[in-house]
Amino acid sequence: MTAELDTDEVAQIIRGVAERIVEPHFRHLDPDQVHEKTHPGDLVTDFDRQAELALSAELVGRGGGLAVGEEAVFADPDVLSGLPDAPLAWVIDPIDGTRNFVNGSDDHAVMVAEVRAGVTVRGWIYQPRHEHMYIAEAGAGTWRDGEKVTRPSSGDPVIAVTTHEAFQQAPQSVSGPRLDWGWSRWCCGVDYPRVLTGDVDATVYLHSHPWDHLSGALMLRELGGVVRTLSGHDFGVKEFHRDPLIVASDEPAYRAVADALIGLGVTVR
Repeated sequence: MTAELDTDEVAQIIRGVAERIVEPHFRHLDPDQVHEKTHPGDLVTDFDRQAELALSAELVGRGGGLAVGEEAVFADPDVLSGLPDAPLAWVIDPIDGTRNFVNGSDDHAVMVAEVRAGVTVRGWIYQPRHEHMYIAEAGAGTWRDGEKVTRPSSGDPVIAVTTHEAFQQAPQSVSGPRLDWGWSRWCCGVDYPRVLTGDVDATVYLHSHPWDHLSGALMLRELGGVVRTLSGHDFGVKEFHRDPLIVASDEPAYRAVADALIGLGVTVR
C-alpha cells in the first residue's frame, strides 16, 4: 500500500541514497567502475545505476507511480514514452554531472522531479559536496536549506554561461543589454541553482532531457524565470531535439541570449 510522500520525506530519501551509495565512492572510484555509454566522455558509474535503482525502489515503493530514470531510459528508451501521460512519475537523475563526479569535482548533484499528468509539481536538487538542498513546489516558491529563494532581475550585462564555445562568440545586441559569457559547470544540478541565486542570469544547453531540467525548470519558474527553446517552445516533459534550450532568470535575459544566438546564425535543425 502506498501513500503520498511529503516533501521532506522525499528529501530524506534523496539524502539517504546519496550518503549510502554515491558519496562513499567520491574520489575512490576504480577504473572498472566507470563506463562509457554513447561516446567518449558520456560516462556512467556503477553508482549511478545503484543509486537510481535505490531511489526508484523507495519512491515508487512508498509513494507509488512510475520511475523514469536516466539510466533506465538509456537501457530501454520506451520507459520515457510513459512519462507524459502517467498519473504520477518520479523523474530521476541519480548523479547529475557524472563526469565531474568521476574527475573528483564537487559539482555534482542528485535530482528528482515529481510529475503528475505531464506537469511537474515538485522538484528536488541535492548537492552533497556543497551541502545544499533545493526544493520547489508548484505555487509555493523555491527553497534552499529551508530558506525561501529570491533573486533580483537581470541587469546589464546579462551574465550567461554555456559549455559550448561557439555560442560564446554570439554578437552583442545593438539595442538590448550586453552579454558577458562564461563557462557553465557541466552539471544542471549546479547550473540551475547558480541562476536561482543570481550568480548568473542565463545558461544555454543543446540537450533537453527531462531528468536534467524538470526540477530546475520548476524552481526557476517559481521565481519568474524562463526555460524555453531558441525556437520559442516552453520546456516540458518532452524533449526538443537539436533546439538549444535557454534557461534564463527573466524575459529580458532570455531575449538577450536568444537574439545573440540568432545573430550568430544558430538555427533549429
